[in-house]
Parts: sequence; C-alpha cells; structure tokens
Amino acid sequence: MTAILTEVQKTDEMVKLARQQIDAFNSGDWELMRGTLASDARYDEVGTQRKVEGPEKIVELFKGWKTAFPDVVGTVTSSVASGNRAALEVTWKGTHTGPLTTAEGTIPASGKLQETPGAVFYTFEGNKIKASRQYFDSLTLLKQIGAQPK
Repeated sequence: MTAILTEVQKTDEMVKLARQQIDAFNSGDWELMRGTLASDARYDEVGTQRKVEGPEKIVELFKGWKTAFPDVVGTVTSSVASGNRAALEVTWKGTHTGPLTTAEGTIPASGKLQETPGAVFYTFEGNKIKASRQYFDSLTLLKQIGAQPK
C-alpha cells in the first residue's frame, strides 16, 4: 500500500509541477518558470520545429509568445502521469496584438483572437522538468490570426 501511495504522490507532484509551468507562463512569472526547469532542460516545439536547450533559452522562447499574445493563457483540460513522465492537454487562448516571430519571418499583429488546442509532454528528473515537447495545431493558429487562408 505504501508503494502505491508513493507512486500516486509522485505522479500528482509531476502534474502539479507541469501545471505550475503553465501557470508561470500565464502570469509571465519567468523566475518561477526557470525554477521548474533542470539546468540542462530541453524544449521541443513540434508545431514550429524549434528546439532549445537550457532554462534561459526556454524562457526567452516563451517570452516571444507573450510578446505576440500578451493576454494568452493556457487552460489545462486534462492530465496524466506515469513513471517520470506527465502530459497535459492545454487550450491556448489569446489575442494577437504583437509581432509573432517565426522561422519564415515576422507576422505583424492582427488584433485577432485565437484559440488553439495543444498537448505538452514532460520528462522529469527529480522535481525538475528535464525535457518537454509541445504539440499544438499551428495551422489552426495561423488561420485564426489571418496568416494562412481559411
């Protein structure tokens, strides 16, 4: 029974930490976000094909999203965890009021509201995020802000 409780506590703690990273992004608390990351953390943003390493570069990438969508918030709609991994289903909603920097160039602010589904998969090392991969529907995002035809 103790081993089961320990495993449940571990998975609950991973989900809590993953949610804490989303909350830190929502509020722009970059110090809190840095604190959730291992010193050698990696982040893979599958929808944009961006991969960065290290807490500073990860935070800078997230700051870029906040520049493009200052009011954006991620709402966690479901979560699951097992072993040293957790996954969150997240809906990102915000208004495109700043420049969005992409590999193909900068998309000027459109003033349009977007709501984009996504999922983030985390790997933990102790009580820190060692790696994360975010999958989001980039085509839906681009269509909603007018950067792709509907």
